[in-house]
Amino acid sequence: MKQLQRPTKGRATEPRARPERLAHVDALRGFALLGILVVNIGYMASTYHGSGLEDPRFASPLDDAVRWAVAVFFEAKFFLLFSFLFGYSFTLQLDSAERSGARFVPRFLRRLAGLLVLGALHATLLFTGDILTAYAVLGLILLAARRIRPRTAVRTALVLFVVTAAAYVLLAAGVHLTGGGAGVAPGVAAEAERVAAELRGDPGSVIRANLEQLPDMAFLLAFFQAPAALAAFFLGLAAGRVRALADLARHRTVLVRLQWAGFTVGLLGAVVYAHASLEHPGGAYQILAMGIDVVTAPLLAAAYAATVLRLAQGRLGKRTVAVLGPVGSMTLTGYLSQSLVCALLFTGYGAGLVGRVSPPVVLAVALALFAAQVVSGRWWLRRHRYGPVEWLLRAWTTLSRPPLRRAATPEG
Repeated sequence: MKQLQRPTKGRATEPRARPERLAHVDALRGFALLGILVVNIGYMASTYHGSGLEDPRFASPLDDAVRWAVAVFFEAKFFLLFSFLFGYSFTLQLDSAERSGARFVPRFLRRLAGLLVLGALHATLLFTGDILTAYAVLGLILLAARRIRPRTAVRTALVLFVVTAAAYVLLAAGVHLTGGGAGVAPGVAAEAERVAAELRGDPGSVIRANLEQLPDMAFLLAFFQAPAALAAFFLGLAAGRVRALADLARHRTVLVRLQWAGFTVGLLGAVVYAHASLEHPGGAYQILAMGIDVVTAPLLAAAYAATVLRLAQGRLGKRTVAVLGPVGSMTLTGYLSQSLVCALLFTGYGAGLVGRVSPPVVLAVALALFAAQVVSGRWWLRRHRYGPVEWLLRAWTTLSRPPLRRAATPEG
């Protein structure tokens, strides 16, 4: 009897073996992708961004207002949403593999290897602020902890947030006591202009500029984003274990509380972070503000998530899902295509506009690009089961050729 019940090799890749997608979770992914774009495009449009100095060519009140809005409402929040959803999706993949009889560990390791390759190419050719390579490495920890209990996963996440924040506080205290780190280092402006000139050059010059920036970006990812991303992984794993996003009606009170906490404490922490980053960069205050942000940004990210999920379940649910859902169901394609379009706009691959576009126009470009992704995503998914990069990664993960096109259905 056991042999009769064992799935055949072909069944493991059939569409019916996949768990049913939750439309509101896809909408949340789409919203996270919008926030990632608003942050990343700022780094691609200006080599001053993140340096502690602002481009002197764009110093109007409107320019400053946009910088403040992005720093307060977007920076350091949306990669947490992305990471949470990565951990949540991990549990769905694990359950799907167990139902189909597939060997999960080899498949997931292949998936991580695929993300690592895609991330390395992305960082080298398009945008150094790639997150896929970090996910590929941190995914190994998630894989090792796949049997962890939900409560233990939450506690682990909290410890990671608190320990990381404490490290920033201690570092800020050390900088303050020694009198070091008082302002931005000399030569930052000249370096920003030099890198911008390289990025406006030919493709070889663009790649050289990216490779030069990789060590600094790797340091930022390892010591700022990676611990917070891993903590969000564990929170997503815990939520996936109890299927927290499958029955939102049961968790309405929790969602409301997350909104209250995020839009008060979380938003206050975001203001402190923005004030330190934009008005007092390079000193102990900025380091302290980063520590504050480590523990408050998750609250604001959770408030965003709660708001989108409640919208997706409310009167505007169908419209919210229709706009954000298609983009959210192919986030890997969307993430990489955003960088491709921005590289064509801002580097020597195309128009070479780096350092030549004001923050308000950059924000407008981001919104227009996301709107185009909404339209193209809906068009693509009417005809196909997966986004093109999702299909490629799935084929590598399963060592199969999953069907890409949807079966034709009669109209009417």
